[in-house]
Amino acid sequence: MIYNTILKLFLRLRIIFSIVFNGVTKNLAYLSTQYENLIRILGNDIPGEKKILVGLTQIRGVGIMFANSLINHLKIDPNSKIGYLNPEQVASIEKVIQDPQSSNFPTWFLNRRKDAETGKDLHLVTSDIAFNVRNDIEREKGVFSWRGYRHMFGLKVRGQRTRCTGRKGGAVGVAKGGRVLPAKGGAGAPAAEGAAPAEGAAPAAGAAPAEVKKEAPAEGKKE
Repeated sequence: MIYNTILKLFLRLRIIFSIVFNGVTKNLAYLSTQYENLIRILGNDIPGEKKILVGLTQIRGVGIMFANSLINHLKIDPNSKIGYLNPEQVASIEKVIQDPQSSNFPTWFLNRRKDAETGKDLHLVTSDIAFNVRNDIEREKGVFSWRGYRHMFGLKVRGQRTRCTGRKGGAVGVAKGGRVLPAKGGAGAPAAEGAAPAEGAAPAAGAAPAEVKKEAPAEGKKE
């Protein structure tokens, strides 16, 4: 009797240890957390089935290197699904993206260093990027800089070649069709039928000689 109870206890312990070492408990604990189909970070809806490293790059202004550094700083598994993030983790991610310098990110990680208006090193995300780019272009136009002139005329700004690229408008070429005759009365136009050649002009090749009018012989005067 005692032998049977010890055997059953041993088998149960063996099953428990096998579950722990096989990582089943980790998977069960992982699946027990709340899953969201859409995670909203800084106004961007990210599908929950994407990995965290890939999902963060969908935010405009966050690249693969920035996302990797952010995940390492917050000690988040980069291979986990973004749908399993809890609200506290989402809030910490938003805080780091909006102010990376507070988390000791280097200055060269930021995309707006030495801002023209404030002089500070900033990191722009989402719609702030397009807004600041538009303001920069309008400022260059207003001070009539060379870049501003190029922007005004819709030309390339960064020194690219324009001989064979950047053309606008319809294609220019030779129109197909029959032989184009010169304008009427212009140089080289054929003379009208029956018209006398110009004075001093040589007769055309192959043209029939003009008929010379012969005067009738005058009648002798009667004496």
